[in-house]
Amino acid sequence: MAKFLFQITYTEKGLQGLLDEGGSKRKEAVNVAIKSLDGWLEALYFSFGETDMFVVCELPDNISASAFSMIASSGGAAKVKTTVLISAEEIDRATKRTVNFPASPG
Repeated sequence: MAKFLFQITYTEKGLQGLLDEGGSKRKEAVNVAIKSLDGWLEALYFSFGETDMFVVCELPDNISASAFSMIASSGGAAKVKTTVLISAEEIDRATKRTVNFPASPG
């Protein structure tokens, strides 16, 4: 499973939905969507500022993350920025990988 951070910014329509339903209903909806993709919601936080909601979750792959991002954005209530999260252990493995990349001249 891969870990992702979704940064969600509400539009006026999305903010109205949040005011009408509350934060717990939004968290429940996000959890249902992630579970439907065979994922697991690790954390969901609301925030002040440019980003209204942060979602950290595990999903099987990039395709699942893209599907979540598209469905969350498609209704016009939110804009989503997706970041792949990499663990320290994954970075350790990456630093040990041999890469055949010829240096450019000069």
